[in-house]
Amino acid sequence: MATPESKVKKQVVLLLESYGAYHFFPAMGTYGRAGIPDIVACCNGKFIGIECKAGDNKTTELQRRELRKIQEAGGYSLVIRESNLDELKQILIHLTGIKGPKHEPKPKRHLRLCDAPAED
Repeated sequence: MATPESKVKKQVVLLLESYGAYHFFPAMGTYGRAGIPDIVACCNGKFIGIECKAGDNKTTELQRRELRKIQEAGGYSLVIRESNLDELKQILIHLTGIKGPKHEPKPKRHLRLCDAPAED
């Protein structure tokens, strides 16, 4: 069953994809750093760090520090909830100049990394 936060993440990803933004979920682990935003994106050359929260969940001090550092470096950083998805949309409109989605998200597909024929 999907958690409330995972539902927010899914909505954020759909919005990013509809505006053609590159995005990924940073891997956490041995080489990761605590407080990194849930989703890292780039749209028209601008860095966007997005921390997703459900309901009234609060960010940690580490998360606030990382979001602040992103802004200080000239990027955008946001805490997105179900109630403020429009903030991300407004940034994407500002960065792309497109009021509506650039395109519908394309279905995921595997890319070939060389000119060799695909194996079935």
